[in-house]
Amino acid sequence: MKLMSYAESRWIEPTGTMAELVSAVDGRLIASCSSAGLDFGGMAAYARAVGGPALRKMTFHQRAERLKALALYLNERKEALYELNYDTGATRKDGWIDIEGGIGTLFAYASKGRRELPNQRWLLDGPVENLSKGGTFIGRHIVTPLQGVAVHINAFNFPCWGMLEKLAPTILAGVPVIVKPASATSYLTEAMFRQIVESGLLPPGSIQLIVGSTGDLLDHLTGQDVVSFTGSIDTSSKLRNHPTITQQAVRFVAERDSLNSSVLGPDVTPDSPEFDLFVKEVVREMTTKAGQKCTAIRRAFVPAHLLDAAQNALAARLSKVVVGDPRRDDVMMGALCSRAQLADVRSKIATLRKEATIAFGDPDQVQLSGGDAALGAFLSPVLLRCEKPDDAIEIHASEPFGPVATLMPYRDVDHALQLVKRGEGSLVASVFTYSDDVASELVHGATSFHGRIILVDRDCAKESTGHGSPLPGLVHGGPGRAGGGEELGGIRGVMHYMQRTALQGSPKRIAQITGSWIKGAPELLFDTHPFRKDFEELKIGETYRTKPRIVTLGDIEHFAEFTGDTFYAHMDEEAAAANPFFPGRVAHGYLLLSFAAGLFVDPAPGPVLANYGLDNLRFLKPVSPGDTMQVRLTCKDKSQRNADYGEVKWDVAITNQHDELVASYDLLTMNARPRSTYAVEEQAVLKASPATVWKMLRDFGDIASWHPSFSTSKLEGEGPFGAGCVRALEMGKAPGVTREEITAFDDAGRSMTYRIVEGPLPVRNYRSTLRVEAAGDGSKVLWSALFDAPSDVGEGLLAGVRKVVLRKGLDALVQQYGG
Repeated sequence: MKLMSYAESRWIEPTGTMAELVSAVDGRLIASCSSAGLDFGGMAAYARAVGGPALRKMTFHQRAERLKALALYLNERKEALYELNYDTGATRKDGWIDIEGGIGTLFAYASKGRRELPNQRWLLDGPVENLSKGGTFIGRHIVTPLQGVAVHINAFNFPCWGMLEKLAPTILAGVPVIVKPASATSYLTEAMFRQIVESGLLPPGSIQLIVGSTGDLLDHLTGQDVVSFTGSIDTSSKLRNHPTITQQAVRFVAERDSLNSSVLGPDVTPDSPEFDLFVKEVVREMTTKAGQKCTAIRRAFVPAHLLDAAQNALAARLSKVVVGDPRRDDVMMGALCSRAQLADVRSKIATLRKEATIAFGDPDQVQLSGGDAALGAFLSPVLLRCEKPDDAIEIHASEPFGPVATLMPYRDVDHALQLVKRGEGSLVASVFTYSDDVASELVHGATSFHGRIILVDRDCAKESTGHGSPLPGLVHGGPGRAGGGEELGGIRGVMHYMQRTALQGSPKRIAQITGSWIKGAPELLFDTHPFRKDFEELKIGETYRTKPRIVTLGDIEHFAEFTGDTFYAHMDEEAAAANPFFPGRVAHGYLLLSFAAGLFVDPAPGPVLANYGLDNLRFLKPVSPGDTMQVRLTCKDKSQRNADYGEVKWDVAITNQHDELVASYDLLTMNARPRSTYAVEEQAVLKASPATVWKMLRDFGDIASWHPSFSTSKLEGEGPFGAGCVRALEMGKAPGVTREEITAFDDAGRSMTYRIVEGPLPVRNYRSTLRVEAAGDGSKVLWSALFDAPSDVGEGLLAGVRKVVLRKGLDALVQQYGG
């Protein structure tokens, strides 16, 4: 099998001398690859000219929706990847981390994009900065996508997750990607990448693939580009010091292998739950992916008096690990990714043995359950013991990237911290203790040397994600040896591919550019009550001012008794007056909020669906009995949430009779989007009897057998056929499953009506009727659909239903029966 690169929206067959990629299990040839002949400069230019503009036209939410759809698409096709996964040396469990862990990262960033980012093409970062006395000149930060290309250079150990964990935040940012996997396992990356291309979910130019070397790609980079790298220190240094990267100040994000530590607290005894948890975690990190993880535990530190106990417990557990062909059910650890990697790990073990002894395992011998010891890349787990970690050098500097860890003693917490820091910066450290003091001292002493620290004890172990599991919402990276970069980390990971820019100007100009109303920008007076306008009708800056209301002492006392909030500032004149913040008895802050709502809310049913929260609430000046309050309500921001509704952020200001601001906050409401009803009917005349045609069409669960738009269809459950029956459908490459239910079934009249119960289409009340009538010597099929949809997408949906569902199905019937 020749692996192909994907450049400028075309699959490119390799030429020239090929690198042969063999199975880590039995050495047989899996694939060959080469990137010779690729126009690397053309790839970069194509990404900038085609992929970038297409992505930047989309909002964060639209890009997030594509990521979710892609995750669903890949998840439905993952089994094909697992078979290739075995040849990388990985077990099914290892593959789950790589394949489904990567897909899970797409899901996570899709969710974060919808929940944490606006439905805009840019992001506002931080509050408005007032730069003038009169408020006519302000500043605000805006974050926009870089107008370049992201080059992702990935390691061999996670051919799927390594690609997707970089791809997700980059696509969400709106930047096109060139993926360069490590050659050794690139056949698995290429297989998943093919699925991504076949999905058609990402715009042309947004993704490209290099299988083989990067050629002169780096020579073509600019200051708008990003290189994101995962791998060794040596390769990272070469890339970082590339002349173009240095001269053009190309952003360089590095996540490098590191000598991660795990510390067993001095409070722990062999009988403590934390002791067993420590042992299990060290063994798990040594054997998962055959220890080929950048986050794996390489150095395990225990109190000196527990060194023997820890060694014995680790050796006992390691002795139960079955090594061999990862396809076998009894195998717990597979092979390293290649014979070259095996040789490298053995060489590193030999180096470490100058400072340590082997406590378990033999780097030259391994008992296998399946697999080929001579042609595969199998290695026994190897536990080393270093009695004098203070004198060691290589233990703290050299990393065997395989199932290898070194056990070392420490005297006290300070000593443990000194040893941990000898790693000179790591991706992750773990601490196993049940002592508050020990946990606090270790964490505060080690945080500046680590990207992540996991604290494990009996309270959280059951639900812990483990030492070596990077998570989409948390930082993956570390200082010093670990590369000094960050990946993932939630929305922070998106920011690596965007530019933060300070804008300065008038409130009017900044509001106009950013689409967010600012105090001092023009206020547009509502021509009707704001709660009478749907999401689309509302305009940024539209303002409603309420009538004034006097706050009486009776109001304050009634609110206090009704709510139970009888705090002295509201009920005791003398005590309130003694308070430095109040002139005497004052109104409750929440009374003001309640009265404010009463002043601006229109109670009748309308487009406002819900008030779901307040942000940035501040009470700025007390309101005394007899004071007057008035409310200004301004449409500040809008963000579409889905086809049915959008979020509206209102700037609310409560003022008194002197026009002084007494309270301010952002009110969040969900407002309905306008909807219309759409109807369509198509028909076809067939050269077959009504009975013949109806016999096929009445089989509700078998539509995929004759309708070319549907790839699968089946009935759910085993109940009697007729009204109430539900079928599940999949439509070609489109992600997601649609479930439809028969609502009326007339076998004698050859007619059925059904509705969509759930599915990916943004429609409501979808119902369709399929009917067969006699027509001369043949028959006529009439197929109609009726649905509600948002006005801005309804016509497109109508055209799609007409063409893809009704017309395509009827044309297939004509082709089958004649017409």
